[in-house]
Amino acid sequence: MLAMKRKQYEKLLEPIEHELVAMARWAKTTGERICVLFEGRDTAGKGGTIKAISARINPRQCRVVALPKPSDVEQTQWYFQRYVPHLPAAGEIVLFDRSWYNRAGVEKVMGFASQDQVDKFLREVPTFEKLLVNDGIRLFKYWLSASQEAQEERFAERLEDPLKRWKLSPIDIKARTLYEEYSKARETMFAATHTDHAPWIVVDYNDQKHGRLTLMRDLLDRLPNFDVPHEDLDWPELGHAPLEEDFGKLRPIAPFPLED
Repeated sequence: MLAMKRKQYEKLLEPIEHELVAMARWAKTTGERICVLFEGRDTAGKGGTIKAISARINPRQCRVVALPKPSDVEQTQWYFQRYVPHLPAAGEIVLFDRSWYNRAGVEKVMGFASQDQVDKFLREVPTFEKLLVNDGIRLFKYWLSASQEAQEERFAERLEDPLKRWKLSPIDIKARTLYEEYSKARETMFAATHTDHAPWIVVDYNDQKHGRLTLMRDLLDRLPNFDVPHEDLDWPELGHAPLEEDFGKLRPIAPFPLED
């Protein structure tokens, strides 16, 4: 499949952005709580998709959660405890850039969690998610799928681009040699945690632009009718000519030089 051109992507993205804004207005008006988990291999495209969804939404309403590795204290807590404070309140949309499923993926494959801890997690997570859904949270779990060939191309791009080099971590480098192990861990995770109340949704991300559009379209289609009209605003006349800025003794800095 040929990679989608940017012009085509932006043309198809624009109406979806309007729907995302309408969805956010609906959530705020009705008090809905929306929680979206983004999982997948390194370089799959989680960050880009999260940016595309949140770009036009009020950041006070739409929060991105990307937790660092657990602290010494957090490692002694109930596993789900560090995630609970980040769950959405009324009217909020929370996007998890990796989530509690770290335990079934990177922690298992890299040996950061014991097999007993992983098995316990897989037994408990359907119940944990059932509690969330029963309480009214709309929970969506997306797996962004990318082939090893696509992953290698993206790793190479990050390696060569100084602006993307920060995305490479020692874990990423080691993960390159563990592609099959991650596949096995994923299948075990799917088998234990794909439930009627919180199913996994797999999206092909070998073309990231196409994947983003597919995921956003699917997310919007899984929600009920969110057509909430704009609130009427009383916009008074200014009543005088526009005023000029006056900074007293201060002056703006020299403007950025433009090419002729």
